[in-house]
Amino acid sequence: MEVESSSSAVTNNKIITLEEWNGSSPTKLSKTFTIKASHSSFSTQRSSARFSYVWKRFLQAFVPEGFPSSVTSDYVPFQMWDSLQGLSTYIRTMLSTQALLSAIGVGEKSATVIGATFQWFLRDVTGMLGGILFTSYQGSNLDSNAKRWRLVADLMNDLGMLMDLVSPLFPSAFVVIVCLGSISRSFTGVASGATRAALTQHFALQDNAADVSAKEGSQETVATMVGMALGMLLAHITMERPLAIWFCFLSLTLFHMFANYQAVRCLALTSLNPERSSILLQHFIKTGQVLTPEQVSSLEHILPLQLTSWSSKNANLLHLQVRLGTRVSLFQNTETLEPLLSAAPYYAKAKYLLVERKGVIHVIIHKESGAADVLKSFIHAIVMANLIGKSKSLHTDSQSWIDNQYDIFIQKLKSSGWKTERLLSSSIIWRANWTYDPLEEKLD
Repeated sequence: MEVESSSSAVTNNKIITLEEWNGSSPTKLSKTFTIKASHSSFSTQRSSARFSYVWKRFLQAFVPEGFPSSVTSDYVPFQMWDSLQGLSTYIRTMLSTQALLSAIGVGEKSATVIGATFQWFLRDVTGMLGGILFTSYQGSNLDSNAKRWRLVADLMNDLGMLMDLVSPLFPSAFVVIVCLGSISRSFTGVASGATRAALTQHFALQDNAADVSAKEGSQETVATMVGMALGMLLAHITMERPLAIWFCFLSLTLFHMFANYQAVRCLALTSLNPERSSILLQHFIKTGQVLTPEQVSSLEHILPLQLTSWSSKNANLLHLQVRLGTRVSLFQNTETLEPLLSAAPYYAKAKYLLVERKGVIHVIIHKESGAADVLKSFIHAIVMANLIGKSKSLHTDSQSWIDNQYDIFIQKLKSSGWKTERLLSSSIIWRANWTYDPLEEKLD
């Protein structure tokens, strides 16, 4: 009895402190509530952080869990510019839709429901067919050139809305103009959706691509609601004022193009595509060092139509001299077969074969080659392209570089944050196999 009484006395003198902490990351928690209790007293205390708790709960609807450590550093500037360009798009959509509805006869007694429905149906069908056609021709390029196609997608969307706005001015060609606008926007839907998936994978640092995508949807919803409200207000103000409509539309289009360019420019992708590989390799050959993703981003060409003569960065365009996945059947005459025969002995045991012809490096991929072999073949081709005009033995000198420097180059890429598992490029649909058999001599 005396032991139990003593234990109870000790317990009665104890004060239990319970703390409530909030945060999506274990390293970034804030105390929101504290309870101190004993058998003789009880007290609670709310931390000043409770006000930030409400803000955090609101913010969690729009940013991924664990933000900002759960996403890349270029996530915030990209989403900021992307939301602004989206806002511009929704405002202009109200103006173009108003013009389109007016053109098909909405509000006119002479217009028929059947006629308007058929025109709208024809517009949608041509858009669907255009999307399928675009996917079949360019679907495989969207991963490797995500930044460029992201910009192209929005430019095509601008063109589509412009055609909707122009359509009432040409009643005789209304259906043709509207269908062309629908086809243009169908390209936007395919390219934008595909590149968005690629960018989501880039932003997600903790296998949280689904969360990043969901929160991007929330951000877009808010931009849509604000854009629709402002668009309806603008449509009401500019009603029956053609000059005001065109001024607002063109001004918003210019801002849309600027915001898109800024959004794409701030992306620092870590995947290897032909152009980024070429930039990295040439810098490594010159300095022995590897550029960071941010440094390479500033050197990339992202405009869809950019002639090499316009740029001072032409030295970075060696990838344009490489043809990856060349068909063997292209070498079917004496003129084209000779460089193939002279190059073949250098690649007897390799998973690819390089052929130089008129300054272009053709890469023939072996049917058993994997992703690592394709990346190595492309790097080898860039090394060879860089030696054109500097070496008399392209195959020997380029192979020497590959033997001595390739593994070092790949290791430095990995340590700088680059993903070296594969090369993002167009799908390789042509492969080959080659063997070397002794030449049979004719007997007399």
